[in-house]
Amino acid sequence: MDVQVVERPAVVEDEHLTYLDDLRESDVTNMLGAAPYLEEMFGLARAEARQVLTYWMKTFSQRHPKTA
Repeated sequence: MDVQVVERPAVVEDEHLTYLDDLRESDVTNMLGAAPYLEEMFGLARAEARQVLTYWMKTFSQRHPKTA
């Protein structure tokens, strides 16, 4: 299996990823609409929030491998 390396944008912090993981578990929103939550929670600009969310989506399976 080839693992694609995704460059982490400078704006992405571990707390953003943890927040998005928790938001996903809460079922409060469809994760495609999670950028405004990042904007509100962390005071990010829209473009920054989208960068964080895109990185989170692209790396989710690498950060949360399925356990068999």
